[in-house]
Parts: sequence; structure tokens; C-alpha cells
Amino acid sequence: MHTARHQRFGLIFKNPDLLQQALTHRSFGSPHNERLEYLGDAVLNLSIAKLLFEQFPDADEGSLSRIRANLVNQGSLHRQAVQLDIGKYLRLGDGEARSGGFSRPSILADALEAIIGAVLLDEGFDAAFAFVGRLFLPVIAEVTTGEGAKDAKTALQEWLQAHKLPVPKYTVRETLGAAHEQTFVIEAVIDDLALVACGEGASKRAAEQVAAAQLLILLKAPKNKRSKSPDKLEKKRQND
Repeated sequence: MHTARHQRFGLIFKNPDLLQQALTHRSFGSPHNERLEYLGDAVLNLSIAKLLFEQFPDADEGSLSRIRANLVNQGSLHRQAVQLDIGKYLRLGDGEARSGGFSRPSILADALEAIIGAVLLDEGFDAAFAFVGRLFLPVIAEVTTGEGAKDAKTALQEWLQAHKLPVPKYTVRETLGAAHEQTFVIEAVIDDLALVACGEGASKRAAEQVAAAQLLILLKAPKNKRSKSPDKLEKKRQND
């Protein structure tokens, strides 16, 4: 019997209902994606662990664990989800849709994990591992065990100190959700560079890490929109 195949995100699904469930938020109805998210989270962590084990044969357990944490956090997953344009296909309830759920980092990150879980059920672990590798190997290729082993806030602080710049200011901009399931929105600002980034997380500390990671991306991008580079700032200070 012929099995229909459905392609999206560079994936081919024998059972497209799994993909539809992965893209369904609980606000839309059941079956939603939370169980698939649980499964995908486990597959993601195992896949990243295996990739790092292969890529960094000399790294110790602590370094590998820290690098993995930087790769599987909400900010990292959100960036991957945006690149895949997952928000375009999400199924959300009216209230969640009106409140900006299609672009909410937590919802997009959860949906990506759910898609990974759906791939596992549809095609098996090898296909899910290949999908994770396609997304994250380019990122892993840019990681060094020295820098990648640091959390984002530490790496950002050290970068700024090396360029004689003050540490960023972190401010709570919003608290979302019920008291037992809150999401914090943190804004991080580097005044001297006129750079601003936001992060979301289940705790203030987690949200600060996401915001710091976003700032690092801005700082290290080949073409960013900083009004002044650190080198120019240092020269200006020396001349003052």
C-alpha cells in the first residue's frame, strides 16, 4: 500500500499528521505538541552530545556539558526555528495568536523540539539525528572548547572587558504567564555600543543568558549595525 509523503523544513514525512501535531500549540486544541516536545528534547540532547563527542575528542566531560547547554538553550533553538520559518506554520489559539505567539521564542523553540520528536516517530533515530546535525553542525563548527565552554554571560563579559567596555545592563522588561509557569523577558543593553538584545527564559538567570547570547551574535557578526566599533571607541578614549 502506498504511503503518502509530505515534505516541509527539508524533511519528508510518511505520516503528515505527526508534523501537524508538532506544529500545534496547546492553546489551539488537542492533540497538541507537548508530548512530542518531551520526546524531541531527549533526542536533541542525545544527538548534540554525540555530535560534540565526535567533534571534540580531547574535551573533558565538563566542557562538553557546558557547550551542549549553550547549544540546546531556548535562544539557540529559537534562532534555528526562525531560520526554518516555523512560525509561519504554527497552529495557535486566537488569544495566543493575538499576543504574538507566532514569534514568541519559547513557543518556537518548543515547536522545533516537537518536530524532532515527530521525525523520530516517523523515520527513526537516524533520521532525527541527521536533522539535528543539519541544523547544528554549522554552529558546532564555529565552537572552540575554550570559548564555547563558557556560558554566554561570561563570554560576553570577557569580550567587553578585553575591549575596555563596561558590562551590559540587564533589566526585566516583562513577566509572562501564571505564577507557577512564568516566563521572564530580559533586556540587555551595551550603552557604549548602542546595542540592545532581549531574551526569554523560565528564570531571570536563563533569560539573561539568552539575551547575552544574542548580544554576542551581534558583536561577532561580520556586518552589524553598531554605530561605533570597540577599536574606534578605544581610540576615542585615548584621544580624550
